[in-house]
Amino acid sequence: MKATVLESAGRVRLVHVPDPVIQRPGDALVRVCLAAVCGSDLWPFRGREPFTPGDRMGHEWVGIVEETGPDVARVRPGDLVIAPFAFADGTCRPCREGLFTSCPDGGFWGGRHDGGQAEAVRVPFADATLLPVRADADTCLLPRLLPLTDVMATGTHAAVLAGTEPGSTVVVIGDGAVGMCAVLAAHRAGAERILLAGRHVERGNLARRMGATDVLAADDPATAEIVRNQTQGGAWNVAECAGTQSALDLAIDLVRPGGTIGSVGVPNGVEHVDLYRLFRHNITLRAGVAPARRYLEPLLADVLAGRLDPSPVFSLELPLDDVASAYHAMDTRQALKVALRP
Repeated sequence: MKATVLESAGRVRLVHVPDPVIQRPGDALVRVCLAAVCGSDLWPFRGREPFTPGDRMGHEWVGIVEETGPDVARVRPGDLVIAPFAFADGTCRPCREGLFTSCPDGGFWGGRHDGGQAEAVRVPFADATLLPVRADADTCLLPRLLPLTDVMATGTHAAVLAGTEPGSTVVVIGDGAVGMCAVLAAHRAGAERILLAGRHVERGNLARRMGATDVLAADDPATAEIVRNQTQGGAWNVAECAGTQSALDLAIDLVRPGGTIGSVGVPNGVEHVDLYRLFRHNITLRAGVAPARRYLEPLLADVLAGRLDPSPVFSLELPLDDVASAYHAMDTRQALKVALRP
């Protein structure tokens, strides 16, 4: 089969690899129907995160189950399934507490494991990891499901960590796919006002389409003061979705005393936190990788009911054979997010 590998910084390639096979009784083999390139894939691609040449790529994908091991009971061959970006055994204490990304026997797609930017994937712990959709894999549904595997779940986690409640005012920092999904998640949670601070003016219309009431320039020195003026002293709820030093600094600058920051951006390049300001003003900083599997059932229910559609985060769709072009488009900011169809 074909699978994407990272050969060196700035170079991904589709190569032929052995077909995956059942290795353990709880495994499933899944044929990928639609995959994506994630912003976090760009960290190793740009050489800013360690990798081993030949690492598999891709952690966002949906597919059809083709074969299952003898211990798999919850998913069946022929099922359309959503795969969260991390697999987990579902039985350990972190999993029982909803922290699936902290499972000691789990892992993330890609690297030394199968990657989702491929034709097929072997899924460990299939019953605990995969969520059957029980619907036809039509071309309209798949792009609505694919963001649930990561960016929609991560955006939801940001809104949850930030303490979003009905009627609240939420500031989202970062206008990438996660930031857009955090806007959508805050709207879904009943926020009355949602301010998005981003760096790409052309994404403002999409942000408003996703539910933003205000769009601000993250790199404008006046933005923090504008937020403080419009929220009478700063925001109670801030979702930091970029993972950069400037994004975290902005979040800390504009949150009000007693407020909460939910940080879900992968913190590459973050070297310090203004702990004294947090301490002095009783500001809560909650950060972490999203336990995506925890959020899948309610997100899926809303998608199937027509209440949720995160598919607008995809600005480009390409065949898997053009995966190098997909990385280039995202690396150069020509695309917000790219879907790949095997």
